Amino acid sequence: DPINHSRPRLFDIETKKQIPISEDLFSNPWSLSEFRWASDSSQFTFLYNQRGHQVLRLVGLDFETGRASTLIEETPDTFVCYSSKTFYRPLEESREIIWMSERDGWNHLYLFDGTNGNLKNQITRGPWVVREVDRVDADKRQIWFQAGGMDSNQDPYHVHYCRINFDGTQLVRLTEGDGTHTVVYSPDENYLIDTYSRVDLAPVTTLRRTGDGTLVIPLETADTSALSAIGWHPPERFHAKGRDGETDIYGVIHKPTNFDPNKRYPVIEKIYAGPHSSHVPKSFSATGRPMAELGFIIVQIDGMGTSNRSKAFHDVCWQNIGDSGFPDRVLWIKAAAASRPWMDLSRVGIFGGSAGGQNAMRALIAHHDFYHVAVADCGCHDNRMDKIWWNEQWMGSPIGEHYSASSNIDQAHRMQGKLMLIVGELDRNVDPASTMQVADALIKADKDFDLVIIPGAGHGAAGTPYGRRRQRDFFVRHLLGVEPRH
Repeated sequence: DPINHSRPRLFDIETKKQIPISEDLFSNPWSLSEFRWASDSSQFTFLYNQRGHQVLRLVGLDFETGRASTLIEETPDTFVCYSSKTFYRPLEESREIIWMSERDGWNHLYLFDGTNGNLKNQITRGPWVVREVDRVDADKRQIWFQAGGMDSNQDPYHVHYCRINFDGTQLVRLTEGDGTHTVVYSPDENYLIDTYSRVDLAPVTTLRRTGDGTLVIPLETADTSALSAIGWHPPERFHAKGRDGETDIYGVIHKPTNFDPNKRYPVIEKIYAGPHSSHVPKSFSATGRPMAELGFIIVQIDGMGTSNRSKAFHDVCWQNIGDSGFPDRVLWIKAAAASRPWMDLSRVGIFGGSAGGQNAMRALIAHHDFYHVAVADCGCHDNRMDKIWWNEQWMGSPIGEHYSASSNIDQAHRMQGKLMLIVGELDRNVDPASTMQVADALIKADKDFDLVIIPGAGHGAAGTPYGRRRQRDFFVRHLLGVEPRH
């Protein structure tokens, strides 16, 4: 649908006349933001995010003529991941701009001349990604940031902290240790407390110098012996090659506390393939996956099409959100089971909520030869229904046949297997009509399925006590062959 949007207007206060503005460079905005007046009053600038999110442009408007010019722009063949991979920091004193871009295939930082938009230098580079900018020190001309994938012998999703000069020199690694890190800086910023962990490694805390990242002293290592004594198993990390035979796909395996390697367990994937991020846990937690305690192996996987890897890895989702990384997920589960005979791939289930609900139902539409049982909670089953900012970021604009190809509503007739749909009556995130329309399509296709509507519940209705019980009962009934509560 057409959307309302504001447009900049320029007036001469002394003459009380409007100065005409050429809108050719920002004619179809999703948003206009970051309006800034130049310190010398020569122009004002703003960010133009085009509808469909394939153009992100820093526009400069001349005060005297109203003429617009492009200072910096991103125009990829696929999408600009503006919701999580944009960083724009103007530096007033030096008239420079720090800008985040995936233009070389990885998410990095660049330094531009703020007066004419000329590139001065690339700040960070390499086959790894900047995850977040923590601080820009204009006086020392340094950037403090978080990165992933710097170490070829580590999980590329592990977060490390770094510092680098504006000109790309003197990259300093502030953290080390095989895990994902969080830091706390001392008041004088000469030291930091670094805590890192993995799903299979309890937190390790050290004191380090910020000047060169060197270790001052180990502080603490968490003790999990009491957990182990009561049968707790840490999740098992595993990686396998994806659909291209080259790219490593990462995930984790959760086992029940009474795990017996001589038994055969059904496998259930907890899925969330939203392209806005990566979703497999990377830091330590003792909570585990309660559903595993019913006698299941629970797996979580980040397939292609999710974020925080290369641009090519992410681009798999472009106009193809129905892909959901399933070609990688299926290969990963098969590879894990090849050396784990206790994983029974004749009984495979899947569940997820929101985008994960869309993914879970999609498994029974496009991959029902592998997945047999699915629970879809509050699914966004058709990307034409809600949240333009999210759906069009990955599917683009205008709407085309690719929207129908990824729609669970339009593809409902292909569904095979045991499906439960759960929806909250008062969902304000994904319209409940999304689930009702997919139910209508299933009925028209004469498909059997379960529909659970929870009055008063909002988004994530499967997380309510009743929703959790019904979801678990569904898997117990169809994967374990046991009638629940009897």
